[in-house]
Amino acid sequence: MDLSEIEEKFLEKDTFLIITDQTKPAIKTTVKTLKEAGKKVYVADVSGKPIDADFKKIAEIPVGFENVIIGIKYTDPGFLIKPLEEKGAKKIWIHWRTTTKKVKEVCQESNVQCIMGKCPMMYLGKDYSIHGLHRSIAKLLGKY
Repeated sequence: MDLSEIEEKFLEKDTFLIITDQTKPAIKTTVKTLKEAGKKVYVADVSGKPIDADFKKIAEIPVGFENVIIGIKYTDPGFLIKPLEEKGAKKIWIHWRTTTKKVKEVCQESNVQCIMGKCPMMYLGKDYSIHGLHRSIAKLLGKY
């Protein structure tokens, strides 16, 4: 399966957990776009000042979310992968420009399928949007 198929299949799922600390603006758009597509979306806002969050701490997240998107910068997302795996996560998307050495190490050691270095909106965005432009550029550069 080629890489773009992995991302596309991930986004075809029905239920998502999105973890944010409000540092990645595209995460808010991802939540909105997934909800508009009829998906069940739960938000964990770990910023300390949650806005419209279902969960305010990782410890509050119940078992059973298989598909998780992490878009945080205040904390290394690598520290969330194992706790999420223990709660049942099977696939975790680490948002573009938040992949760290810790993320890479933990993803290699875990049984979770990790998507790194890409923005979900590149796959969800409309053709005539900044995200559609990003998708077109990524395709031209062979990074889609």
